[in-house]
Amino acid sequence: MATVKELKATARPKSGKGAARAERRAGRVPGVIYGDNQPPVTISVDDAELRQRILAGRFLTTIYDIDLEGKKHRVIPRDFHLDPVRDFPIHVDFMRLGEGATIRVSVPLRVMNGDASPGVKRGGTINVVTHTIDIECSVESIPPYIEADAGTLEISHSLHLSDIKLPAGVKSLSREDATLVTIVPPSGYAEEQKAAAAAAAAGPAAAAAPGAAPAAGAAAAAPAAGAAAPAAGAKAPAGGGDKKK
Repeated sequence: MATVKELKATARPKSGKGAARAERRAGRVPGVIYGDNQPPVTISVDDAELRQRILAGRFLTTIYDIDLEGKKHRVIPRDFHLDPVRDFPIHVDFMRLGEGATIRVSVPLRVMNGDASPGVKRGGTINVVTHTIDIECSVESIPPYIEADAGTLEISHSLHLSDIKLPAGVKSLSREDATLVTIVPPSGYAEEQKAAAAAAAAGPAAAAAPGAAPAAGAAAAAPAAGAAAPAAGAKAPAGGGDKKK
C-alpha cells in the first residue's frame, strides 16, 4: 500500500487574484481541492512546507491526508505552478481520492545495474531515453518508481517497456515498444566495426589466392607435356631416312 503523508491546510473563503496575492504575502500558497463528485474547496498551505515537499521529489505521486481545520481529505497533487522568475510555488491543485479509486499517474523510471552491463564495460554510455512511465492503478498501489534492469545490455542495444515487469495491479499507458534505455557506443566504435568487417571479408579472399597459384602452375605444365609429343614425333622423319638406303 502507498505511504500516506500529512499536510495541514487552511480554508480560503475568498477566491480571485487579489485574495491569492494576499495569501502569498502572508507566506502561504493558494490551492484547491476538487473531484470525487464533491464541490471544490479553496485552501492555502504553508509556503515553506510546500516547497520542502516539492523539492523532496515524487510530489505528484504521493498521497496526502490534508488536515483542513480538523477534517481530513485524502488527495493526490495533480499540478503546481511556479513563479517564472523566482521559481517558488504560487498555486497547487489537489484531487480527492475516493475509496478504491483508480488513477493515472506518471512515475519515475529507475535504471538498475547499468554500470555492470557488458556494453558499459566495453566503453559504452548509458542513455536513459524515458525518465517517467504513465501508468494506471488503484490509489493504494501507486509504486514509488518502476525498475528497469540494464545489466545485460550490449553496445547499441536497447531496453524496451515490453522487456520489464510491472508491479502487480499496475497497467502501462505507454506503447509496449517504447525505448527506455540504450547503450551508446564510444567514439570511434563505428570505424572499428567497419575495419573489423573489412578484415573479416578480406580473410576468405586471401585464403583463396594461394590456392589459385597451383592451378596456374598446372596450366603451365600442360603445354610442357604437349610439347613432348611433337618431340617424340620428330623421330619419324629420322626413321624415314631409311629409304635412302
